[in-house]
Formats: sequence, C-alpha cells, structure tokens
Amino acid sequence: MIRFGSGALGRVVRSGVGRRRVQTLVIAVATMMAVASAVVAGSLMVATNAPFDHAFARQHGAHLTAEFDPRRVSAAQLAGTRSLKGVTASAGPFPTTTINPVGPDGGHLPALTLVGRSGPGKDVDALDLKSGRWARKSGEIVLSASFAGQFLPLGETLKSSDSADAQTLTVVGFALSASGSAEMWATPAQVRSLATGESVLTDQMLYRFDSAATKAQITADRKKLAAALPSGALVGTQSWLDTKHATDRGAAATIPFLFAFGVLGIVMSVIIVGSVISGAVGTSLRRIGILKAVGFTPREVVQAYVAQALIPAAAGIALGVVLGNLLAVPLLSDTESVYGTVSLSVAWWVDVVVPAGALLVVAVAALVPALRAGRLRTVEAIAVGRAPRTTRGQWAHRAAGRLPLPRPVTYGLASPFAHPVRAIAMVLAVTFGTVAATFAVGLTQSLDAVASAQDPEDRADVTAVTGAAGPGPGTGRVQKAPAAGAERGPAASGSNEQQPSADPAAVRAAIAKQPGTAAYFGTATGDATVSGVPGTVRATLYQGDSRSGSYEMIAGHWLSGRGQVVVPTGFLERTGDRIGDTVRVTFEKETVSLRIVGEAFDTANDGMRVHADLDSFTKAKPEAFHIEVKSGVSPADYAQKLAGVVKPLGGDAFAESAPEGENMIVLLEAMAALLTLMLVSVAGLGVLNSVVLDTRERVHDLGVCKALGMSPRQTVGLVLASVAGIGVVGGLIGVPAGFALHGYVLPVMGESAGTRLPPSVLDVYDTPQLVLLGLAGVVVALVGASAPAGWAARVRTATALRTE
Repeated sequence: MIRFGSGALGRVVRSGVGRRRVQTLVIAVATMMAVASAVVAGSLMVATNAPFDHAFARQHGAHLTAEFDPRRVSAAQLAGTRSLKGVTASAGPFPTTTINPVGPDGGHLPALTLVGRSGPGKDVDALDLKSGRWARKSGEIVLSASFAGQFLPLGETLKSSDSADAQTLTVVGFALSASGSAEMWATPAQVRSLATGESVLTDQMLYRFDSAATKAQITADRKKLAAALPSGALVGTQSWLDTKHATDRGAAATIPFLFAFGVLGIVMSVIIVGSVISGAVGTSLRRIGILKAVGFTPREVVQAYVAQALIPAAAGIALGVVLGNLLAVPLLSDTESVYGTVSLSVAWWVDVVVPAGALLVVAVAALVPALRAGRLRTVEAIAVGRAPRTTRGQWAHRAAGRLPLPRPVTYGLASPFAHPVRAIAMVLAVTFGTVAATFAVGLTQSLDAVASAQDPEDRADVTAVTGAAGPGPGTGRVQKAPAAGAERGPAASGSNEQQPSADPAAVRAAIAKQPGTAAYFGTATGDATVSGVPGTVRATLYQGDSRSGSYEMIAGHWLSGRGQVVVPTGFLERTGDRIGDTVRVTFEKETVSLRIVGEAFDTANDGMRVHADLDSFTKAKPEAFHIEVKSGVSPADYAQKLAGVVKPLGGDAFAESAPEGENMIVLLEAMAALLTLMLVSVAGLGVLNSVVLDTRERVHDLGVCKALGMSPRQTVGLVLASVAGIGVVGGLIGVPAGFALHGYVLPVMGESAGTRLPPSVLDVYDTPQLVLLGLAGVVVALVGASAPAGWAARVRTATALRTE
C-alpha cells in the first residue's frame, strides 16, 4: 500500500479549496459574519460591567456624595465626619451650586452642578483630567469630558447666565468623574461668587466606606452622617450604586439585540458549513474512491474534508475579528463617554475566545459529513460516482407534472426532492436570512419609534418662554441628565434661576391672538418631592390641552384633568405604586395629592419623573408654552412675530429645530442594517453553493434536455424554479419566526433599559410589510440561483452531453 505523508494530504486539501471557489467563499463569509457579531456582542457585554468598576477603583470613587447646608453645619464639623466609624476616606467640604450657563451660540446649557475644588483630588474622586489643565483663577472652569467634542473646545467661553452682569467663564480643561460628583469645576472663590445667596450654596463632601456594596449598607452609612451632624444639615446624597446602575443601562439595552444577531449568525454558519461539506462529499464520491484506492486512509479522507472547511473558515474568522473590532469602536466610544477614565477597547480575551469557539463550531459542523466520506467503501464510491439515485424524487416529478405549468418549470420544482438534505439546508439558509430581515425591519422601526417618543415637548414648532432664564435655543444641543438616584438639595433645585419677568397670562393671550396659532399648551418644570421617595424627582406640569406633547403611554391614559399624575415605569418599580394609587407631590412648597392615571414611556432621570396637571397646584405658573402652528405657516416667521410681542413683556419666543437622532439609536440601526445584509448575503451564498452543486451534478441531464429542444431561457426558468419553492417555504417560516424574535427581544431590551415599552414601539409591522418580507425569501433564493442559472443556460449542448 502506498503511504502518503502530509505533503500529499496538503496537496489534496489545497486542490479541493482551489477548485471549489464558491464553497470557499460561502464558508469564509458565513464565519466572518458570525464572528463579527459575536465580537461586538462580547465586547459590549464586557463594557457594561468591568469599565465602571475599573474607573471607580482607579479614581478612588466616592461611595456617597453628600451635600450639606452651610447655614446649619460648619466646615470644622464636616471635617470631623472623617473620623466616623466605617469612613475610610473623605474629601471636602467643597462649595457647590447650580448654574444655567449660556453657550457660545446663545443657547442655554442644562442646569449644571458646579463644584469648587483647588485641584483634581487624590484620596477620593481623583478626577481624570482628559485634556487641558485645572482651573487656577476666577473666570476659568473645567467641564465634564462628556461635553468635549460637541461645540465646546478648549478656550471656548460661556456666560454664567443670561443676565446683564453674568460672568464670563473660559473652558480650560475637560475632566471625568466616575463618581458623577459634578459636571463643572472651578476654584472655590469662583463658585462662591456665582452663588446668588446662601440658600443656593451648599457644601459637598465625598466619602468612602469600608462597607458600601449594597443599598442597605449605603443607607446605613447615610444615617450615620445625618445622626452625627445637626438636624437638617444633610440636604442631599448620591449613591455610587445608583450612578453605576444608570451608567450600565445605556449599553446594556444593546446586548439582547446583538446577542440575537450573534446567535443567528452562528446557527447559519453551522447550517452553511454543514451543507457545503455535505455537498462537497456528495459530489466527490468518485474522487473519494480514487483517493482511497491509491492509499488514503479513512482518517486522512476525513482530515482532508474537514481541512477544506477550516482553511476558508480561518480566513473568515480573521476578517470577522477585524470587522467586529471596527464595528465595536463607535459603540464602545459612546460608552466611554459615560464610564469615564477607562479607554474602552475590545477585551483581548474576546478576540481569543470567539475565534477559538468559531473554529470549533466549524470543525464539528464539517466533521459529520466528512465522517460519511471516511466510511465510504472504495468500490462503491468509484462505481456510484456523482450520479444521484434515479428513484429519489420520482414521486415529486410525477406530482409536479400534473400542474398547469411549462415542463421546465415543473421539472425545476421537483428537482430539490432528489437531494432532500441539500434542499433542507437551502430552506434553513433562506429561513434564517428572512428571519434576520424581518427582525431588522421591525427593530429599525421600533428604534425610530423610541427616538420619536423621547422629549415630546420638542415636537412643538415654536416655544415661547415667560422669562429670559427659561429654555432657549440650543438647549437640545447638550443634554446631561442628573445622575440616577441623586438626592439634590437646594443647590440642585434650580432655585438660583431668575424668576419669570413676564406674566404667563399675558404671554398666553399673545399666543392666542397670534395669527397662525393652531394649538398650544404651557409647562413648568422643576424638582419636586414625593412622599415615601428619598430625595427629589423631576416634575413637569402641563396646562391646557397637552395631548400633542404627551408621552407614549404604556398603560392607562395621559393627563385629562386636575388631580392626575402620569409616571414612568422606573417610578412605579422603585416606589411599588400602581395605576390608581394616590401619591403626595410637593412642588414649590405646595403639597397636593394626585392619582396615578398612566404609565408613560419616559427613561430620563432613570425613570424618576412625574408629569402632572399644572392647575392642580395653585402656586405654580407656566414657564414655557409649546406651540403648534397652522399648516403653511413658517415656524421661524411665526416665532419672530411672536417674539416682537412677548419680548416687551419680558419673555421670548423661538422656533424649535428639528430634533436630531440619538447617536446610540443611529448606531444600532446602522449595525442592524449591516448585520442583516451580511446574513442575507450568506443565505444567498448558501443557495448559490447548493445550486452550483446541483447544476454541475445534473449537467448531463441538462444536455439531454437541450438536445430535445429546451431553449436557454427555459433552462434559466428550470434552475430558478428549482429554488422558488424553497424561497416560498423559507419565507413562510422565516417571517413568523422573525416576528416572534422581535416580540421577544424588544421587551428584553426595554427591561435592560429599565422600562416597559408602549404599543407604538412593539406593534410596528403591518400586513403588506409582512407579505413583502415573505417574498424576500423568494428573492434571496432567486438571486442566489441566478448565477448558476446563467451558467447552465450558456453551456453548450455537446459539452454537457460529454460530461458524466
């Protein structure tokens, strides 16, 4: 017996890879897609856990950020809290206030917590100065790095407010705080000069404890502080656990979506690889017999066919790792701006484990059909060759022949039944491609619905404010919600803002008289307290018909009268309240009992918000009016005319710009489109590979048909008909499966973000759309078969007849 070394086996493998270009391409693309999806999903899974902890440890983050009333406690008394039992480190007191700075474009930034510190710190909350330097004198500020790169470069100037005597503040640095202790820092003297009075100035202390891993421990630590100081001295706290929880939620919502695509990619890779190798074995029986006849052992035959799968798979895996890292960069960059000091990148072990796992999956998928090749007897393999069993599928040909269709079409419809395993593989490939397309279409529409449901007040064409300190143009350009769980005191309540200088009734009357007004409603915003809820919650009060600015409702209904309040899912989960319950809300020192009438889709402030009817509060006055203009009326012209009326009253008016899509939503939609394109392409390549094998296998039969008068067009019809039924079956299975996948993944994504989802986000499919998606399965199958159909139509009759 002739023995072949690794050189002979290597030549057989290289020959097989080189001859079967379609097989090589299909395996490479399938594995590339699966690995890219898995790398992105794995990297984000790591990003939602490790970076915050690492950043917090590196900065010696504060377990508790506390604010104290300087009128009730002295700096010496605060310094004495460092010796309390359980306190391992502390920093402060730092003077703290809240300001509403005016940006370079004249628009208001959101209310920012400003803390006076002489340096970045060392023992507790050691800030990471990302660029620039620390503030050294009055007029200099350091901003949170989350503002960098938007429209506030180093050297940019801000106004502390829009009053005539506002101070000019120059941005000299950008810093990151894992503790979320502030959004802006300056010298202590600068902070004190910006505070308009003692009531808006607090002292901030930062603490680390020996036990702060749970909410119960944090609560106990807070009680120790409160008990050690005069009553009423502690006015607000912020737990590091709430900050971590709110930070993790941002990227956590993307994991179910990425996991779904990753699973689809892996399953399809198994199907494609198994189908390709099975087809290669089925069409190479004579070659296998010859290899065994000249001395190849069954083990070497198995190795040869597994290697023919592993070589293109290895290339695809390498490309998938690179592609996955490139796709992960924008998502990780977005996450980095939230987490802080750690520069996020794909974890090294993800780039190791995912490729290793993919190679294992490919090897197992290829091993099953390769074992079949190893078990074939030499004489049987040589005798059978590539010819299919003549009796297989005859019943299908007889049944199809009775259909009122041209003979080439019925012949093609019956062809898949000659190779049921190959046909099943094509059906699965088309099915998973249709599943991916259906899921992606629904996901994209749901994400669009989520984006449009956010900040419904911004849907207004024009906004009129009752005073210069109200919202203004540019407010939407930089947004930073207060840290979750923050229990802010007077400094954070916005009490340092100027009081409205215009009578809301006068502004309302001017709007009503203004030509072009279609509808409007008023709002007032501020911090409120709710009985039984520690700290403050953000409150928005509505006056008038606010349905045009209502949030999407998950359950219940929007505000329709006095004594009503609508709250998000997060509020209900944290408080344990339900629709129909009554809560006591204090706004501007007025306490009112309100009945919960609805659950709103609102994720801002970690869901700790309340939306109530303004007329329920006798002292509250609207600060802004959101106006919808009549059709054909220019919002800019309307705003200019209205501003001319309300400015003499002390107010202002401006046209709202079109809201920009959120970066994370845009990225998710782009990734969904890319991953779907890859999955559908792989499905098409799977069909292409199977049709190529089938066409080459039946080339002699095609020659006979051509000799009997079948035209090239009929040949194309025959080949396309052979996959049309497969496309129909794949579509019929794939669309319901994709629909069900969307219905499962979207609620999981919402739960990860801390909210339930409204019907407008979940019910996004319509019947015509589902029908078109079902036809997409047929399109994928036909496109995949078009190339081999063209080849079959062009082959010469004599050449086909000589082929055996």
